[in-house]
Amino acid sequence: MTHVLLAEDDPAIAEPLARALSREGYNVVVQGTGQGAIDNASVADLVVLDLGLPDMDGLEVARAIRGLGLTTPVLVLTARADEVDLVVGLDAGADDYVTKPFRLAELLARVRALLRRTHGDPTEAEELHAQDVKVDVAAHRAFQGERELHLTTKEFELLRVLVQGAGTVVVRDALMREVWGSEPIGSTKTLDMHVSWLRRKLGDDANSPRYITTVRGLGFRFENGEG
Repeated sequence: MTHVLLAEDDPAIAEPLARALSREGYNVVVQGTGQGAIDNASVADLVVLDLGLPDMDGLEVARAIRGLGLTTPVLVLTARADEVDLVVGLDAGADDYVTKPFRLAELLARVRALLRRTHGDPTEAEELHAQDVKVDVAAHRAFQGERELHLTTKEFELLRVLVQGAGTVVVRDALMREVWGSEPIGSTKTLDMHVSWLRRKLGDDANSPRYITTVRGLGFRFENGEG
């Protein structure tokens, strides 16, 4: 099981986030102090680190973790949107950051991406299902009922991410990072084009979608057929 260390002292953030991470299949340990995070970092596969801890600055915690010789990925939570703070944070040894207030779907996508990047994500199911669509992750094949979908690499990755989050909105930024591995700077026209192509292969209608719904201003939701 993948162990996630959550260093966050605000229960209003820590408790729902810990529940969400647990639902993803991770074993979550919550620490409300920087020293607690440092003491437990060696047994974690990933550290989600709030910069505003009560006993010490989160950047000091990140430096201390790296000072122990640990290469554990560190995902920073910060209310400091200032570019200088973010650059300093990454220099301190953080691998990625999410600014508060964050969307849960985006944070979970960042967690999965970091774990895959470092040593693969063992919680990721080999087969994903939503309605009559099946994504066989290990074999890199996708099916609609008995019919195999012939998808490009990016279409397959897009479908995988959407089906994995079926029933919830996957934000545009998260899709760009998960599928293209890039920061969503400027236009996300590429994403819209791939969604359009994927809809066509599913026989889906954007105006009356059965599978992929556009959530204006946010992203896309793969319908799970419930409700």
